[in-house]
Amino acid sequence: MATAPTYYATGKRKTSIARIFMRPGNGKITVNDKDVGEYFSRETAKMVIYQPLELTKTLDKFDILVNVAGGGITGQAGAVKHGISKALLEYDPECRQVLKRAGFITRDSRIKERKKYGQRGARARFQFSKR
Repeated sequence: MATAPTYYATGKRKTSIARIFMRPGNGKITVNDKDVGEYFSRETAKMVIYQPLELTKTLDKFDILVNVAGGGITGQAGAVKHGISKALLEYDPECRQVLKRAGFITRDSRIKERKKYGQRGARARFQFSKR
């Protein structure tokens, strides 16, 4: 008995890391053992996750199992989007041009800038009084 192929990819955004397991199915997305609507309550987060699937017209072709950790809601949603995009490339390399044009393959490298010594934050200085 042959098992259905599983496509695996990792996605990252800020400090979030998502592991994606994609199997042929009917479009069910499970995030950390919860339904996607239950885990991500914000509509924008759900919209972000579904973007690569809608773009490649594979919305109801795969069941997706996601393990995501670190960061907040927005970072995790971005990591899931990045991972799904990479898993879709593994499934069909023909999708690359469409996903690349939309900017879903490129890792968003923007992270928090470190606090500098002698300052209150990364850019903010301590209050200065001339007199």
